[in-house]
Amino acid sequence: MSDNFLLLNPGPVPITDAVREAMDAPMVSHRSTEFEATYERAQEGLEYVFERSTPHEESTSAGGTGLVLNGTATMGMEAAVANLVGEGDEVVALVNGKFGRRFKRIAERYAQVDPIEVEWGDSFDLPTVAEHVTDDTDLVTMVHNETSTGVLNPVKEVGEIAEENDACFVVDGVTSIGGDVFRVDDWNVDVAITDAQKALAAPPGVSALYVADRAVDHLDGERAPFYSDLEWHLRKAAQNQTPFTSAVPLFRALAVAVEEIEAEGMETRIERHRRQAAAFRAGFSAMGLEKFPSLDDASEYSNTVTAITLPDEIRETPEEFFDAVGERNVSISGGQAHLGGKIFRVSNMGHLADEQVLRGVETVGEALSEAGYDADSAAGRDAARAELD
Repeated sequence: MSDNFLLLNPGPVPITDAVREAMDAPMVSHRSTEFEATYERAQEGLEYVFERSTPHEESTSAGGTGLVLNGTATMGMEAAVANLVGEGDEVVALVNGKFGRRFKRIAERYAQVDPIEVEWGDSFDLPTVAEHVTDDTDLVTMVHNETSTGVLNPVKEVGEIAEENDACFVVDGVTSIGGDVFRVDDWNVDVAITDAQKALAAPPGVSALYVADRAVDHLDGERAPFYSDLEWHLRKAAQNQTPFTSAVPLFRALAVAVEEIEAEGMETRIERHRRQAAAFRAGFSAMGLEKFPSLDDASEYSNTVTAITLPDEIRETPEEFFDAVGERNVSISGGQAHLGGKIFRVSNMGHLADEQVLRGVETVGEALSEAGYDADSAAGRDAARAELD
């Protein structure tokens, strides 16, 4: 793969040389003091990200613990649900995309689920959410940034509803944490989940949870999968360890990645992600393309993943468009499940440079024109640059 390959998929995302090189150090035991030092670095960096993802980096948590898991974020989603509810408990699962649906499917294995489902890409009606979440609700699950559709969902408002009904609140922040605002206590989040390969800009294979102190008494590791017993993970984390064999190179890479985030500062990082996402949206709009999500007053466009509706001319043979993008040494994503062939998605997570955003916009325009849609790539690039300047 050539040096100018540009990865714009919404995960995995590009990693820095320092993160990549961290995986190349000599192997050590996962029970060694060297590994414990690595875990401590990773945990401290993660807790900075979880607790201080705000425009001014003020702490948003009265207390909690960051955990690194030997598995991607789906493991974290299942761990959160399975440790908090069991047979006879009620889960209200909010679904407006693939990953909201995944939360629902996980919860169905452990408890009774009352789903609130809308069309993928649509917004939730908050009065409807309030009707479903009652005193009988034990857990509410929600995706903050729905990666499949580019919608930033109203976690704050749903967290208030959960809090009013004494329900635990678990949030998938996989493509928001590390790139956008996230407020643990202000949003009444009990467990937050993220993934290494997204806005944290580390290699895929490990994920992270933030367990707020107030959620600990609700955990029941006895009913959870053996590998995902969060009480056990919390005990071992206090010793800078995991219960089982750790993926040592991936933990090393994650430790460097979160240290790079702290060095940049969440204030700067959030502003950069928002500016670059606005540039993508402006660039594509200038080419006459329509943003995919359907928003209301409570929802927003994602600041890390941009989803765009493919023009009718392209939908007949979308592979021609995606092939044309690939021929330009750029990688983007199409729609998932029933959205395949209907949308495309680009990411600005990680450490993307402004010039790479401009290249992405221009590449999409050129590929669209080659595939049969009259796109003005220059206008798109100019509009994107105006947002970046």
